[in-house]
Amino acid sequence: MSTSPVPVPVPVPASEEAQREVVDLCAELIRFDTSNPTSDERACADWVVARLAEVGIASELVESAPGRANVIARIPGADPARGALLVHGHLDVVPADPAEWQVPPFSGEIRDGYLWGRGAIDMKDTVAVMLATARHFARTGTRPAREIVLAFLADEEAGGKFGAHWLVEHRPELFAGVTEAIGEGGGFSYALDDTRRLYPIENAQRGMAWMELTASGRAGHGSSPNDENAVTDLAESLTRIGRHTFPVRLIEPVRALLTEAARLQGVDLDLDADDLDAELAKLGHVADFMQVVLRNSANPTMFTAGYQTNVIPGRATARVDGRFLPGHEQELIDTIDALLLPSVSREWVNHDIAMETTFDGPLVDAMCAAVRAEDPDGHPVPYCNPGGTDAKAFTELDIRCFGFKGLKLPHDLDYGRLFHGVDERVPLEGLRFGVRVMTRLWQEC
Repeated sequence: MSTSPVPVPVPVPASEEAQREVVDLCAELIRFDTSNPTSDERACADWVVARLAEVGIASELVESAPGRANVIARIPGADPARGALLVHGHLDVVPADPAEWQVPPFSGEIRDGYLWGRGAIDMKDTVAVMLATARHFARTGTRPAREIVLAFLADEEAGGKFGAHWLVEHRPELFAGVTEAIGEGGGFSYALDDTRRLYPIENAQRGMAWMELTASGRAGHGSSPNDENAVTDLAESLTRIGRHTFPVRLIEPVRALLTEAARLQGVDLDLDADDLDAELAKLGHVADFMQVVLRNSANPTMFTAGYQTNVIPGRATARVDGRFLPGHEQELIDTIDALLLPSVSREWVNHDIAMETTFDGPLVDAMCAAVRAEDPDGHPVPYCNPGGTDAKAFTELDIRCFGFKGLKLPHDLDYGRLFHGVDERVPLEGLRFGVRVMTRLWQEC
């Protein structure tokens, strides 16, 4: 007796309507000034709730503090026995100085095939893709492969105190049943050559070690000798930190990306060579792209001291942005402590984990397949995010986290420099590409 094979559902492609409206949705999102600090997310969150409600998707708006608003919604999946997939994006943006921009940063202006504005790539583009995809599924009655939990979050740019971390601590039931997550930090294209692109999919992040340094000395008159000058001691310590180069530490996602880039370029690469810089130089601009995740880093960013030119203050403070690779946190701490003069102490301003997961499983397969289906010249690879995202909070709930936005970029656009930069913009076709990729992914994950 023979049995017929179970038919595999054919993915429903993203509608023309969804691909059109994602641009309008992103423009409207940009027009909400959700600068962090100075503004809040409430008006933008209310708008997100309304856009979901228009197509019959119920959501919950959760304020962690007045104005600090998060939105959570669920889309039932075809297989209720499977763990849910969390798809998260943040509504806040970093501030922007209009005097530095070619267009008003909160205008959502379209020019030369791009949508311009603060948040265009960090990360209201992805929020718009999330909304357009969810609205497409609701309008067409399409079911994702498994339940999708949508999270539109506050405060990511300041570490998630009022967003992801607050929700994980105070409202963990909102994420009940979630086993995996995708958010920002990967899934964008990076030109390998004139025709081919890498798509780094984040499966690791460096940890965050923001610290305040305080130098204590002897206050005195500015005209008098002083060998206990807090400003001098702090400045010397900061110079030591700022000029220090940490050793290369090749974690697995970095090693895997470099190996695949070498294979695609036909380069014989020895990542265990004594002269690793010479080996990496064989990869050309790919090596430049990866420099930031080859090692730990620490950069002085702020300095405060004194109140009068002729007064030596007894105290000076500074801030340092430290980042560490998975497995190398203690190396960063020990190095910083060794570089500080005895008069300088440190304390944490924001201290968060590094994270890493393996690059395998059905979700990874689905992300890679969705990219290849929409870009045959695209090559998905593992990736370590040099910064940090809300994913750090969700790992506290034993959720396996990835960074994946599905964004195809022109080869001449310097994507990395637009993050928190001037004239931030996203290609219109990149937004439409994202909807097509996300629509495939939700049905195949």
